[in-house]
Parts: sequence; structure tokens; C-alpha cells
Amino acid sequence: MRILITGGAGFLGSHLCDRLLGEGHEVICMDNFFTGRKRNVLHLMENPLFELMRHDVTDPFKLEVDQIYNLACPASPVHYQHNPIKTIKTSVMGAINCLGSGKRVGARVFQASTSEVYGDPDPSVHPQPESYWGNVNPIGIRSCYDEGKRAAETLFMDYHRQNGVDIRIARIFNTYGPRMCPDDGRVVSNFIVQALQGKDITVYGEGQQTRSFCYCDDLIDGFVSLMNQEAVIGPMNIGNPGEFTILELAQKVIAQTGSHSKIIHEALPQDDPKQRQPDITQAQKVLGWEPTITLDEGLKPTIAYFDKVLSEGS
Repeated sequence: MRILITGGAGFLGSHLCDRLLGEGHEVICMDNFFTGRKRNVLHLMENPLFELMRHDVTDPFKLEVDQIYNLACPASPVHYQHNPIKTIKTSVMGAINCLGSGKRVGARVFQASTSEVYGDPDPSVHPQPESYWGNVNPIGIRSCYDEGKRAAETLFMDYHRQNGVDIRIARIFNTYGPRMCPDDGRVVSNFIVQALQGKDITVYGEGQQTRSFCYCDDLIDGFVSLMNQEAVIGPMNIGNPGEFTILELAQKVIAQTGSHSKIIHEALPQDDPKQRQPDITQAQKVLGWEPTITLDEGLKPTIAYFDKVLSEGS
């Protein structure tokens, strides 16, 4: 197939490029390089099935493709809060442009949504199933991302119901791995960079808030499985149900890096969720999918990647 990946030079997008090219597909990688990096796809430039296209998904485009994976949007608080208006425009206008293109050529369109649509979940709803409507602050500093992704899901469902566009929606939970940006402000990259540089590791609050960390290879398997089955359109949770406190993550990073960093505590950011864990029952039943890589296993190549990047000074 001929497949478009918006945000294809980003962390997850570049891994998806690898996967689809490895399956023999022709891949068009679209990116405006706000958070994407050319180094993430540099190894693909000589592949005759790969094409790199500098373009902003908020601007219309016309391409003849069979599938579209819409991964374009800053996904870390540091980046999506840098220009919150641009962030929500990327989610909303990007969805409209991808869906419009899919409608025109009859392509299946995949939306990379997020567990952020659940906001700060009610403690009684844990883990979070797809049926949960969420608890999101619509005027908070994170809402440009949370509400942008919620609006994108609305657009996907309405294009499907009104125009018959073939869609798939995945809700991504915390994901980590090689090619994350060292400065993206996400907890895994923050802790690893601080540990490798021998700096204090910053834990917000008491560190008892929990997250579920999915290694990128497992997530990409979930993406491709969801995209290429016919039973459901989603939304579907894709993530690792293994739950860890932020303090436990910090301790694992210190142990694996051999760092002498100390853990320090700072005030919790606004609207920071206290608990986040996916209910992946639907993915298990429909796709036969569940993650196989443990946090300890996934941290090893992730730390090695950051060590290389930091030593190169890039």
C-alpha cells in the first residue's frame, strides 16, 4: 500500500515508518519539524519506498494514498504549551485535512488520540475503559492538547457517520523509547537526562501519582493491528497496564544508569493526573494484542539512546 504518516519524523512516527517500510509498503512521511527530527528518519532516505515531505498538517494537501496515520501534534506539555493555539489548531485542522483527504480518495484514516482525553480520572474509574467520558478541565493549561484531541475524535466519528469515511481511533497511554526528544519535558526523558548528567531528579509532589509506561515497539504493534482489522473502529486504548508510581520510575532510572543523582520534590503542576492506567480488555479481545516489553527491559535501549545523543551534543 501507499501510506501517509503525518508527524512521521517524530518519536512514534519514525518508528511507524520503520515498521511499514519493513512490511514492504510505500511510505510518505509528512512533518513540519516542530518536534520531529530529521535524524529520526535519516537512515531511511536511501530507501526507494520512502518519501519525506515538509508540510504542516494544518494546511490542506492532496495525496493519492491507501491509508493515513495522523500522528501530527506535539505530545509533551513543554512543547504543546509552547504555542497552545497552534497545538489545538494542529489537532482540529489536522484532523479535518486528513479526513477530507481520506474522504476524497477512499483511504482509511487512523487517529492517534491520547489517554489525556480522560483528564484526571475519578478514582472510582481505574483503570480507564474506553466508555469513560473523562474529567478534563476545558480552560486549564493542558486543555489545548486534551480538548484538541477530544475534538479530533469528534470529527473522526462525525466524518465516519456523515460521510462514511473509514476510520480507526487509538488512545495512546504514556509511551517511551529511543528517539524521544531529550528536552520534551516528559517524565521518562526528564529522569534519564537528569540521571545521565548527574543532576538532581525532579519529582513533582510526593511522587505517588501513577503512570503506565508502554515501550514504543509494543505501541506500534498495537497501531498496525488496530489499523488493519475490520471488527471495530475504536476508540481503543493502546498502552501498558503495568502501573508504577513516579517515584518508582525515578528509582529504576537511577539504578539502571548507575547515577548518583538525588531525588528532589517540587510542587505538582496544574491539572496533573493522579492516576493513569489503561483498561486494554478491548485490545486483548479484538486484536489479540497486549504489551510484552517490561519497563525494566524497555529502559535499557532508551537510556542507551539518550546516552548517545547527549554525548554527541545533539
